[in-house]
Amino acid sequence: MARKTVAPNISYDDVKKRYYVTISCGMDRAGNRLRQSRCFPTLEQALIMRDSFLREKSLRGQILPAGTTVGSWLHYWLEHVIRPNRAVTTTYGYEKIIENHLTPALGEIPLCEFTAVQLQQYLSQKQGEGLSSNTIRKHHTLLNSALALAVKQEMLARNVAQAVTPPPKTSPHHCFYTPEQLQTLFTLAEGTSLEPVVKLAGYLGMRRSEICGLKWDNVDFDQDVLYICEARTAANGQAVDKGPKSISSVRRLAFAGNEDLRSMLRRMDAANRSRRDRLGENYNPCGFVVTHGRGLPYAPDYLSSHFTKFVRQCQLPPCTLHGLRHSFASIANQQKVPMFSICKALGHSNTAITSQIYMHLFDDTHQEVVDLVGQAIRPVLPSR
Repeated sequence: MARKTVAPNISYDDVKKRYYVTISCGMDRAGNRLRQSRCFPTLEQALIMRDSFLREKSLRGQILPAGTTVGSWLHYWLEHVIRPNRAVTTTYGYEKIIENHLTPALGEIPLCEFTAVQLQQYLSQKQGEGLSSNTIRKHHTLLNSALALAVKQEMLARNVAQAVTPPPKTSPHHCFYTPEQLQTLFTLAEGTSLEPVVKLAGYLGMRRSEICGLKWDNVDFDQDVLYICEARTAANGQAVDKGPKSISSVRRLAFAGNEDLRSMLRRMDAANRSRRDRLGENYNPCGFVVTHGRGLPYAPDYLSSHFTKFVRQCQLPPCTLHGLRHSFASIANQQKVPMFSICKALGHSNTAITSQIYMHLFDDTHQEVVDLVGQAIRPVLPSR
C-alpha cells in the first residue's frame, strides 16, 4: 500500500511500519525540486526531526528570509495576495485589523517561532479588551488564511491558527421596525432628503451600498423595475464605487404594485431631468438616484449617521439604516412570504444565509405548525 500522509511533510508506510519525513531543499540548476527524506519508528520522533530541520533551515534563510516576523509576513500577504485580488473595502478591513491589533501584539514574533499558545493568549487578551466574539473570530480567520499560505508555500511546517479555539460565534442584535413604525417613519421623512433612502430600504430591503449606487439608467419605468447591479460604499473615509456584494446580489426588484414608491421615483426622475435642463450636463453627470442639492451622491457613512440623528430627533425607537432591511425581512415573513422569495429579494445566494441572519427576527414559536400537528393526532372527543 502507498504511503499515507499523516501530517505536513510526514507520511506513514503501513508495510514497513515507518514514518517518513520529506523536506524540500530548494531547486537544482536544472530547476528540479530537491528533497531530503528520513524515516523514524515513531510519529513523535518524526515530528521532532521535521520541526528541528525546518527551524534550522529557516535560520539559514532557505525557507524564510532572515528576520521574517509575523508582522512582516502579514504585510507581504496583504500586499501581494489580498490587495491584487480582493475588493478595496475588503482589503481596507484586513489592513485595519493588521495595523491596529495584530502587528502591535504579535508583529515582532519571529514567524518560525510563533506558537499556538501565543495566539490563544492573543485571542483571550482581545476578549478582555472588550472586542466582540465575532470580531475576534475575524482576527483568527485572517491569521489562519495568512499562515495557511505560508504552509502552502513551504515557508512553515504547520499553521498554528488551526490549533487554537476561537470564541464561539454570537448572533448579533438587530433592531427593526413594525409595519406601523415604518409607516410613521415614512410619513415623517416625506419631503426630506431621507425619503428615498428610507423607502428604498423599507419597501425593497435594499442595502445602503445599493441605494447609494443606484442610477437612473437602472430604473425601468416601462416595466416599473429596479435593476440592482451597482454599489457604492466607503473605505478609509472615501466613497468606493464597485459591483454588488455577490452574484446573487444582482437582481431585479419590481415596484409596480407600490404606488407610494412608484410615485416618489417618478417625482424624483422629473426633478432630476428639470435640474439637468436648467444647470447642464455637469449636474449629476453619473446619474445617481439619491443625491444632495448639488447633484452629487451622498457619502455612505453620512447617510447612516444622518438617519440615526433623524430617528433620534423624531423620538422614534432606535434603529439603524440597515435595520430597515431587517424590517423588510421581518414583515415579509409575517406576511407568510416563502423563505426562498425573501432570500431572492434580499440578494442572498441561498436560504441558509437568510435563515442564519434573520431567523431571530422571525416568529420562533412555530404555533401554526404545532397547532396543525396537534389537530392531526388529537383523539376525537365523544359527543355529550
